[in-house]
Amino acid sequence: MLLRLSSKGQVVLPKPIRDRLRLKSGDQFQARIVDGKIILEPVTMSAIDRLYGILAGTDVLKELEEEHRQEVENDRNFVA
Repeated sequence: MLLRLSSKGQVVLPKPIRDRLRLKSGDQFQARIVDGKIILEPVTMSAIDRLYGILAGTDVLKELEEEHRQEVENDRNFVA
């Protein structure tokens, strides 16, 4: 397949290639030059890398404390 370099230095991977490799927007690649050729290798992230930042902006401890408080309150009401 013939690809073209844009004026901004960008190359678009054709849909058949993206589909075959199951690539999606935001995927990252490792680029290297071997014998004058450009080699792009998709970077597979670990499960930990994929979870990084998923809870940003939330107060997990506060939510857990509230859940625990509710459980204790429910237990008190059940016993009484």
